[in-house]
Amino acid sequence: MSRKLVGMLAFAMAFGMLLMLFLHSELVGIFIIILLAFLGYSCLFCE
Repeated sequence: MSRKLVGMLAFAMAFGMLLMLFLHSELVGIFIIILLAFLGYSCLFCE
């Protein structure tokens, strides 16, 4: 993996953890996780 991709992943994980500190609803957090996982999958593996 390239260093740029690892850096972007680490930044996105840190941002997600910070976001979950302020969101007190687990349902909204799960919805955001599913949405971002689908977006990441489509960006990486679709043309």
